[in-house]
Amino acid sequence: MGAIHASISSLGSAAPFACLAIFLLANMLVVWRLEVLSNKGVEGTVLGTLFMPFCSGLGNLVFAGVMARHPENGNDVVVNCLFNNITNLTLLIALPVLIWGMTKIPLNKGKNAMREHQIGRLSLSLNLIAALFFSLFLWLLSSDGILTSSDGFILIALFFFWQCFHIYDVKKTNLLKTQKYPKSLPIEVILLLIGAGFIFISTDWLIEWFQQLQNQPDSAISPKLLGWGSGVLMVLPNALLAFYYAAQKRMDIVYTSQSGDAHICIPLSIGIYAIFHPIIAGTFLRQSLLVLIALCLAHLLFVVILGRLPRLFAITFLIAFGVFIWIGLA
Repeated sequence: MGAIHASISSLGSAAPFACLAIFLLANMLVVWRLEVLSNKGVEGTVLGTLFMPFCSGLGNLVFAGVMARHPENGNDVVVNCLFNNITNLTLLIALPVLIWGMTKIPLNKGKNAMREHQIGRLSLSLNLIAALFFSLFLWLLSSDGILTSSDGFILIALFFFWQCFHIYDVKKTNLLKTQKYPKSLPIEVILLLIGAGFIFISTDWLIEWFQQLQNQPDSAISPKLLGWGSGVLMVLPNALLAFYYAAQKRMDIVYTSQSGDAHICIPLSIGIYAIFHPIIAGTFLRQSLLVLIALCLAHLLFVVILGRLPRLFAITFLIAFGVFIWIGLA
């Protein structure tokens, strides 16, 4: 890792741009191979709940791991994760819906198509319920004003319990459908890991570069910018996934990937940092968690009752995103 960092640093002033290019290209590789898996018969809900959250949320995990070396930066991890999740559930769902729309499945598509659609809605509903309960659980743990090491272990245990349940659910569905994954799945997973590795390297270097700029004696960079700036960076792969699949008329993948990303940030990323260093649960954390809970409830109602997010309410989510940014920066 040190040799790779040294090689990037040797590029001089072009190094940050090179790292950004590596970051974006690695994410494009991930999207490309996910699309190949989709074309080989892997369902959109499986992609959105098992593969995509790990691919798009890897940057958040890397950020939490890097910040664990700096005990004073717990607030940056909180801002990074909450900005990411709220952006996913507002901007990155609402904007694709506003551009491409999200329609119900036509009634003349046949019983099989209707059944697939209903299964997808149930899976998405479960995904949103999980994000809702993770946010609620973190809000309850933070009620004493601090997230301790014990709280971190509880959050991580919750995450792995959820993943075990999800793997069981997917395998059960495959058995009922007598469906098997393609034989090339191990190769695709290796390519996804390669893309994820480059995301790790580029993210790690960019965070260290930003911290070096921040620590210079004449630096005018606000300490608050690390959490917000890293949040914007981590949102880029989510945006790439959302707009690509929305253009392909695959809003099922858009929804599951964006809501599933909350399972990585909350509880896993925050839990990892809390194991090493306590996190002060300030007003921003608790208020943002209430916003997340409200967003999950709203999306859940639309999915269960209407089966889609209407354009009119997509505008409401965009306004909510703007208000969140304004309050957070203020």
